[in-house]
Amino acid sequence: MIILDKSGISAGATGIACGVIRNNYFQPAMRELMAHSVKVWESDPKAYSYHPVGYMQISPESMHEDVASIYEQQQAIGYESKFIEGEKDCTDYMKTIFHDWQAQGITSVLHEMPGGYANNTKAMYGLAAKAEAEGVRIITGVTVTGFQQATDGAITKVETNKGDIETDYVVIGAGPWVKSFWEMLDLPKHINIKNPTSGQIATDVPMWVYWSLQEGTLGVDPGLQVTNDGKMPPVIHVDSNAPLYSDVDGSLITEDMWGIYYKPDYHFGGVQGGAAPFIVDKPADSVQVDPYGPESPEFIVGPDFAHMWVSALAHCQKRFEGTIPKYKDEASGGIGCFTPDSFPVFDTFRKNCFVIADSNHGYKMLGVGKLVAEQVVGEKPSLLEPFRFSRFEEGKLHPTSNSPFPWS
Repeated sequence: MIILDKSGISAGATGIACGVIRNNYFQPAMRELMAHSVKVWESDPKAYSYHPVGYMQISPESMHEDVASIYEQQQAIGYESKFIEGEKDCTDYMKTIFHDWQAQGITSVLHEMPGGYANNTKAMYGLAAKAEAEGVRIITGVTVTGFQQATDGAITKVETNKGDIETDYVVIGAGPWVKSFWEMLDLPKHINIKNPTSGQIATDVPMWVYWSLQEGTLGVDPGLQVTNDGKMPPVIHVDSNAPLYSDVDGSLITEDMWGIYYKPDYHFGGVQGGAAPFIVDKPADSVQVDPYGPESPEFIVGPDFAHMWVSALAHCQKRFEGTIPKYKDEASGGIGCFTPDSFPVFDTFRKNCFVIADSNHGYKMLGVGKLVAEQVVGEKPSLLEPFRFSRFEEGKLHPTSNSPFPWS
């Protein structure tokens, strides 16, 4: 078995990921899949550089019902969490963790005890070492350019810039580059989607849409963000519809709903996190994925992100007031390749090719590899069933939440 990587381990989206691991999903299928993945992260924290600090979803009233549903269904699958309701109780609870908590309009807090984050590069090297210990050969610096197929459609060879490779089975897990492989397999650029409620069919829907990811690092001592008892805190995710004002001059940044996430991280050298992404406003065929991430002048975050994100940090916790000058002015950010409903597609195509189209959920879904391996050897993991490609035409779509994030 071989793994082909056109550059190197963690050279793409994974190498710049925030590394958050959570089960905060409104969709039942995603919750069960993430509960499985969290167990894989927990199986070897040292190898995966996994920090099980927990995760908190902190929300306004417009999301209260959604988050309550998440909590109830987490309890149903045995996923440990606490749910706090009401603005006063939420504020009191948050102040037991952070004495300077000051976010306004929060009426629910979902505190997941499992989960947390992992150091991205170390985690991937740990995973690579496990693969190599099983006899897998990782070949870097090889670009896949196409596939050769038999008359029945099965792939017989993988074409690369270094020559052709005969194969019995292909697994594609290409993150934001998945669209290119989709086209190499001659799969549709546009699809039909059935509305599960009305039964109406939306035709000619683009299969892929790119979102610009917004992440960065505040260059403070990570220890600034410890809890009241001096411990490393949970990953914090705040969605809010309170007006957000500038921490520089008090001007209004937005009255629309906004969301941020953040955690102290010694790997990044500060408090690292991000904000809700936005759609890349051009057809998918016109989007240049390469050069990726910090090397792309088109998709790196700019001063507007730093202003908004650090102001939002200050909105939440007093300790971040006046820290905008410490924001790390370095290239960060990237793009994600999303499916029409923003959730993954896991399915077999061309008889012997399994496509993992993660729709930017990839990093936290460590357990998907185990499930795909089971699929390849002939089993039918039930956790993968809700993510088949056929769901679009059959109208078996995942429910949508009121979060400003497309992946919640």
